[in-house]
Amino acid sequence: MSDNPWNEGSATGVGSHPGEDVLVALKTVFDELPVPYLPELPGRGVGADVIGRTASLLVELPVEVQPSGWRFSDRPGRDFKRARDHLLRDLDMLEEVSQGYSGPFKIQVCGPWTLAGSIELRHGDKTLADKGAVRDLVDSLADGLAAHVADVRKRVPGAELIVQVDEPGLPGVLAGNVPTASGFGRVAAVEASNAADRLGRVLSVADFPIVHCCAPHVPFSVLRTAGARGISFDTALMRRTDEDEIGAAIEAGTALLLGVVPGVDTRLPAVDAVAKPAVELWRRLGFRPETLARQVVLTPSCGLAGASPAYAKAALIRCREAARVLREDPEAE
Repeated sequence: MSDNPWNEGSATGVGSHPGEDVLVALKTVFDELPVPYLPELPGRGVGADVIGRTASLLVELPVEVQPSGWRFSDRPGRDFKRARDHLLRDLDMLEEVSQGYSGPFKIQVCGPWTLAGSIELRHGDKTLADKGAVRDLVDSLADGLAAHVADVRKRVPGAELIVQVDEPGLPGVLAGNVPTASGFGRVAAVEASNAADRLGRVLSVADFPIVHCCAPHVPFSVLRTAGARGISFDTALMRRTDEDEIGAAIEAGTALLLGVVPGVDTRLPAVDAVAKPAVELWRRLGFRPETLARQVVLTPSCGLAGASPAYAKAALIRCREAARVLREDPEAE
């Protein structure tokens, strides 16, 4: 038996939705998905973006928006308050929509390495370039996330909480590809062991942490070392050279959240075609078909903020339908 918080043949979304109506987004995920989540609506502007939203959770590290992007500041200002207000309103709406709900429920935050590569220090350097600043950011995020988790548990007491940490910037951090604040250089690469240690500090505050990385070169071993119970990625970016690490993750019991439907408007593939990447991966790696639906959750390839509302809903439904195939016919061609 699996100790994952979802039932066999489950589907969920990555996080972001189009539009500005969180009530509509919440009703969609609770109505259509086995694993609902707290939607993010970056279309609302400053503070609703993934960086600002997570920065509003930081303890004693206020941020503000400069022409170059988010930067740490001396005191909380308008931008910080706007980000915090967006999140609190969303949580109030969640509490209303989720009345009586019991089961798996997912929240998402930006991970420490992506934050460190995105937020500037007061004097203008990237946080990533200062090891002490990275350590402070990690501690602040871990404390803020712990408080956020406690708040969500209080608002949705029947939830089996899954915490998704988004790290699209981590491959670049490990490769030394993150530009300096000036744009003329690159911040030195971070060692894999250090990356896993700092990420692990944040993941440790969650009972069931997963990491989402929709960039190429997902660092599977780093994420597993950090303590991720699940890894979420876009199957279209998967390379055959990743398959040894993916196989090791499956053998270790790590859940895979596989992105199988485009995140922007297109003609949706047939249900069997959506399920196919998961079925073929399992077959190539030699795992028993009956374990597929237990260990794999289907999702869109990334967030849905760039899609139309109608497509976003249809994409989630298609993921749900394809996940049923994994459970009922895992050997389907």
